[in-house]
Amino acid sequence: MKKIRKAVFPVAGLGTRFLPATKAVPKEMLTVVDRPVIQHVVDEARAAGIEHFIFVTGRNKAVIEDHFDIQYELDRTLEERGKMKEREALAHDLPGAGETSFTRQQAPLGLGHAVWCAREIVGDEPFALLLPDMLHHGRTPCLKGMIDAHERHGGNLVAVYEVPDAETHQYGICGVEKKDGALAITSMVEKPKQGTSPSNLAISGRYILGPEIFKILETQERGAGGEIQLTDAMITLAKSQPFYAHVFDGAIYDCGMKIGFLLANLALGLEREDLAPALKAEIARLAAK
Repeated sequence: MKKIRKAVFPVAGLGTRFLPATKAVPKEMLTVVDRPVIQHVVDEARAAGIEHFIFVTGRNKAVIEDHFDIQYELDRTLEERGKMKEREALAHDLPGAGETSFTRQQAPLGLGHAVWCAREIVGDEPFALLLPDMLHHGRTPCLKGMIDAHERHGGNLVAVYEVPDAETHQYGICGVEKKDGALAITSMVEKPKQGTSPSNLAISGRYILGPEIFKILETQERGAGGEIQLTDAMITLAKSQPFYAHVFDGAIYDCGMKIGFLLANLALGLEREDLAPALKAEIARLAAK
């Protein structure tokens, strides 16, 4: 069984829900507390042992590439001013030489197409896929738990979390059954009609996929919204390979939505010893108005 070494991050989206903030700044660079959303997601991948970080970008996303590179002027200025703590923190977050790759998705043809754009860099090995909008926050990083499960039983994995039954029509949903100590996926449905959902387990934006997905995506017909849908390709792959669900035990914040982004800032801010007391006081003051 091949080790999961590479992770793909699709970051070509326009972020129209956050206009005008995202007119010149990529949505992935909006900050949750003091770290860009994409940095939080890359941190999750690094904690899981990922060695190579593949970013599928688009126009006006060069700042993401700059973020994961050394900035000599800033580094020198921090050193000259004796701000070694800040300098060391930046160095710690920096991927090593040759550990990042960037490729372009030249047309907005959907998540499936974005994944396909990474095919030459991924090569013939299983890989992780992390959607940067979905911030997973828990004691054990979501991808770490998925890789541990992959090492136990192989196959493709999809991270899921429980949502209210009344809201299943808003999500991609997995039907599951217990099999050999794991949750085997029996069906995947994109936004099922109310009352028809096979479960309340929603797909949360973390995947481990075999390289065979690329051949399927290469000829995948456009689906919902006129886009090449990853879910459609996974359904095809599931005919020949097992898929398992990994239930994430933690909080998930959809930072592609304004309320999810605000909640992520509050939740992570309240966990910071240097911020929590003042933040709690301000929240109480605002709530009292």
